[in-house]
Amino acid sequence: MVARVAGAGGLEAGETGVIAPEPAKRARAPAKPKAGEGERVIRTRDPERTKASILAAATAEFSARGFAGAGIDAIASRSGANRRMIYHYFGSKRGLWLAVLEAAYERARTSELKLDLDRLSPEEALRRLVTFTFDSFIGERTFINLLNSENLHQARHLKESERVKEMHSPLIGMISTIVARGVEAGVFRPGHDPAQLWISIAGLSYFYFSNIFTLSVILNRDLAARKELDARRTHVAELVLNALRLPPA
Repeated sequence: MVARVAGAGGLEAGETGVIAPEPAKRARAPAKPKAGEGERVIRTRDPERTKASILAAATAEFSARGFAGAGIDAIASRSGANRRMIYHYFGSKRGLWLAVLEAAYERARTSELKLDLDRLSPEEALRRLVTFTFDSFIGERTFINLLNSENLHQARHLKESERVKEMHSPLIGMISTIVARGVEAGVFRPGHDPAQLWISIAGLSYFYFSNIFTLSVILNRDLAARKELDARRTHVAELVLNALRLPPA
């Protein structure tokens, strides 16, 4: 409290000489963030999560509509990000498309390299790779759709990626090792190009799944049925192995 000094006339009746405290001012409530501000703060603090969310949304959108049909606004809406953030992280729709392709290839190649095929005999290692490749397409339309779309554009976006080329070097090396072990063990014929062999392995499965709907109509068979899938998997594995095996003496 602050004492009030009396004037020359002294204190008037009822005065105490003490000033009553002023009523406390009400604390001002913090301003509410504008719509989207809090969300932006969270995202800027976790850029990797934001990029992953954008990539997942873009993968779904590009798979469903292709490169030409997919829109940045739809990707932004699906991911919860905004256009500015998409362009900040990926530069352009073209850059985002390339990132989606690279991520799809990386998932496939990483899974293959985890198979630990060196512990298997050459024949079993090759069979495992063939069946794994076949099974990776079951119920997986995303990768097929992305590849179909990029092939429509004659791989003009993929040509810009050094990462994709680097990803496939270990895979071709792995196949080369399997074949070399088989030749040394006397079960495979020499002279096989590992790149050609990989094209055959991938192609025998890719064609089946990329055309499964039309083939089912043409052949009047449900090629997505478990019985048909099991038969096709066995057929593809035996076809590849028989192409490499030495003929009986």
